[in-house]
Amino acid sequence: MLRLASILYTLIATALAGSGVIAVLSAGLVSTVAIVSAAAAGCVAALPVSWLVAKKLYQNAA
Repeated sequence: MLRLASILYTLIATALAGSGVIAVLSAGLVSTVAIVSAAAAGCVAALPVSWLVAKKLYQNAA
C-alpha cells in the first residue's frame, strides 16, 4: 500500500499545493513567503490524504 500511496502523493500534492498557491495569490498575498508556505502546506496536507485514498482503494479492491 505504501507504493500506491507514494504514487498518489505525487498527484495529490501537486493538486493541493497548486490550489493553495492560487488561494494565496487570489487573496492578494504576493510575497514569496506566503506562496512558498501555501505550497508547503499543500504538500504536508497531501500525506494523510494520499494514505487515506490508498487505503480506500485497497478496501474496495478486496
